[in-house]
Formats: sequence, structure tokens, C-alpha cells
Amino acid sequence: MSALKKKFEAAAADSKKLPERPSNDVLLQLYALYKQGTDGDVEGKRPGFTDMVGRAKYDAWAAIKGTAGDEAMKRYIALVDSLKG
Repeated sequence: MSALKKKFEAAAADSKKLPERPSNDVLLQLYALYKQGTDGDVEGKRPGFTDMVGRAKYDAWAAIKGTAGDEAMKRYIALVDSLKG
């Protein structure tokens, strides 16, 4: 396992132990960067208007489409580090 992957997994674990709950916008950023780093570009249909949470997650992930997995991991790690305080 690469050093970046280890740091990424550590940051994912740390994200569950933050001192305070991040705002919804930050949570969506975390979600999108995590999904981009682990699964790559978003695929499938955008959820309908009745699924507001799924739609927001899809939109956040689609907004960073094309970002390399390693770059998404680095941005995720930096964001979690900034939230740890």
C-alpha cells in the first residue's frame, strides 16, 4: 500500500472523530473528494428532485469530475487536517 493511500485511510478515520460537526457544504466536499479518490468519476443518473440528499451528493461529486484520484486524496487529507484544528 502506498504512503498516500495510508494517509488517506488515516484521514478517513480521523474524519469520524472531528471535534465538531462540519457544515453541510464541508461534508459534501469530504464526500465528493472521498468518492473521487476511491471510485473515480461519478457515474449513473442524477437522483430525482425527491432525493435531495442524494442529489446534493451527486452534484458535489460531479463538480470535481476529472480530478485524478491521487489529487482528490491529497485534497481530502488537507481538508481533514484543516478541520482537526
